[in-house]
Amino acid sequence: MQNPVTVEVTRGSLVESRHRGMAVVVDGAGKVLFQAGDIEAAVFPRSACKAMQAIPLIESGAADAFGLTAKELALSCSSHSGEDEHVSTAAGMLAKAGRDVSALECGAHWSSDQKTIIHQARTLEAPNALHNNCSGKHSGFICTCVQSGWDHAGYIGYDHPLQAEIRAVMEDLTGAALGTDNCGVDGCSIPTYAAPLKGLAHGFAKMLTGTGISKTRADASRRLMEACMAEPFYVAGTGRACTKLMQIAPGKIFAKTGAEGVFVAALPDHGVAMAVKCEDGTTRAAESMIFALVARYFEAGSPEREALMALANRTMKNWNGITVGEIRATDAMFA
Repeated sequence: MQNPVTVEVTRGSLVESRHRGMAVVVDGAGKVLFQAGDIEAAVFPRSACKAMQAIPLIESGAADAFGLTAKELALSCSSHSGEDEHVSTAAGMLAKAGRDVSALECGAHWSSDQKTIIHQARTLEAPNALHNNCSGKHSGFICTCVQSGWDHAGYIGYDHPLQAEIRAVMEDLTGAALGTDNCGVDGCSIPTYAAPLKGLAHGFAKMLTGTGISKTRADASRRLMEACMAEPFYVAGTGRACTKLMQIAPGKIFAKTGAEGVFVAALPDHGVAMAVKCEDGTTRAAESMIFALVARYFEAGSPEREALMALANRTMKNWNGITVGEIRATDAMFA
């Protein structure tokens, strides 16, 4: 099936670009409450599933053994901007496990945020692995390995016991069979698995409600999601979409972006989770889609809904500050 146009980009009075996509809202029992496009299509969740990947950090006892704070748990689920607070928090997690930056196998890169990279260029000769947007997740991985008695060397490999544990968690949550046939390598070098978009959303609905999973897993899920909602800066960073979304309604929205146009969110007051995928992988469209979907669950005229809709349909300006058009969610997101 052809996915609908979910986001339009205008210039002047004309539509300049169109983005097609898929979107779904699911409750804890797996009931589909909203759908647009092919929600059974397999997608790589990329970083959108980091809270799922962090569950072994809690279930292994590592989070308690090393006294990890809410900020550190949020960072373990993050795709951070490499700001100084992110870097020092990741280093602190490693230190609690008796390790340092040399244990990280995620690679190094400069920040993708303009202000942060300018700061880095002024203060660093080169970035190290702590500046990688996935360093919090990887620091959590190393904590899990140390607590579990596994050699953390090679922890990014498909056959490492840590990755086998993560794979089992994700199968439990998404209901999808995950293996070499639907496995790729993520940007930070760990395995990433393609699963149906509906399954991805249902997995987060299970995490949110505890439906269909063990009490231990439900407790771990709730702890991670609550940490992210309490410390949204540590999930992304200054001016980032995940952080903005959770700050609009503190404690009422969990959100996480992923590369190539994926975004997930979960709403505790409603017991639902949602996932979107922009077909062409464009982040601006995925952000507009998720803001529009979340807005549906806030009362018309409320400050939260107004703020969400302002982000779903946002003005574009040029370098002189002149309004040139807008990015807007289409009627497909409001059917």
